[in-house]
Amino acid sequence: MRITAALGPAICFTLATGCAQLGTRKDRERLVAANPRSIVIVPVMNKSVDVDAPDYFLSTLAVPLAERGYYVFPVNAVKRLLEDDGLADPGVVHRADPARLGALFGADAILYVTIEKWTAKYLVVSTKVEVEFEYVLKDGRDGAELWRHRERMDYVASSGDSLIVALVSAALTKASPNYMPLARKANDTAFAWPGPGLPAGPYRPEHGKDFSE
Repeated sequence: MRITAALGPAICFTLATGCAQLGTRKDRERLVAANPRSIVIVPVMNKSVDVDAPDYFLSTLAVPLAERGYYVFPVNAVKRLLEDDGLADPGVVHRADPARLGALFGADAILYVTIEKWTAKYLVVSTKVEVEFEYVLKDGRDGAELWRHRERMDYVASSGDSLIVALVSAALTKASPNYMPLARKANDTAFAWPGPGLPAGPYRPEHGKDFSE
């Protein structure tokens, strides 16, 4: 998918997305059969060089999941409780037994997210900002994988009006890239149904009615 939108008199975005997911009927049936009501989001694994990326991205995950009709445990409270339980490092959390995490919070499912890319590349007259995430949902009772999805998005900030404006715009974007709109869009796309994402949870009126494939 490619979208172009004007940003001010001269600057524009080109937004590209890409994804890969487990989308077979068997995968969907496993998720629907598990019928999770509550989801705990554990701290984000970070493969980028931006040390602030995990906290920024973690803050974008709860709302779209709640809008899909699931109870989502408050992410800051989850992080503190994990730290108190000796699970401060995201790598340790992601390797921990999902059933242990499910029991700790009383959660039906655990969402693990890994930041694969969170970068801004300066291209002289433009700057390309890229994000890529992998989402994995596991059963909080037995640790079985219920759903997996990878989402990639990028935009190029440039100008079709003036070389000087383009250079300034690219430099500013490189100095202070805005990842959050891409992160939120990636989440919306990843969790969308119909599509790659999650069927309606128990707190939406269409719960149990939208699995028709």
